[in-house]
Amino acid sequence: MGKTWILKEFGRRYYENTAYFNFYENEEYRRFFETTKDVERILQNLMLASGQKIVPEQTLIIFDEVQDCPKVINSMKYFCENASQYHIACAGSLFGIALAKPSTFPVGKVNFMQIDPMTFTQLCRRLCWKYSALMRGILPSIPI
Repeated sequence: MGKTWILKEFGRRYYENTAYFNFYENEEYRRFFETTKDVERILQNLMLASGQKIVPEQTLIIFDEVQDCPKVINSMKYFCENASQYHIACAGSLFGIALAKPSTFPVGKVNFMQIDPMTFTQLCRRLCWKYSALMRGILPSIPI
């Protein structure tokens, strides 16, 4: 379970729908950010290219692999200032972003959350807790 899975699961649980855009897999998405800073135009292009519907406040927009398109990070300023009704989560490698050296950065518009892999000890504790909760009837039975 990585960053992408966590964001998709969060969208599934707390939003009516999720619009997922991977900038590593689809170069066309990158061009939308390189040609304009107009948020509405960017969203229209993304919806047309992907066939995904984006509804303000009801859709979680996930931008994945943003290290492959530094302009996405810079666009967060415009989303925040001009289109705050859209809920956006970005995922990517901080190492990749550092190597890309974006020319500008939306200071005060982006919140970072670092997600590290679980250690073996953390995994064992989590599995042990789930097993214990299952045995005590706290968790529903899950077929194996």
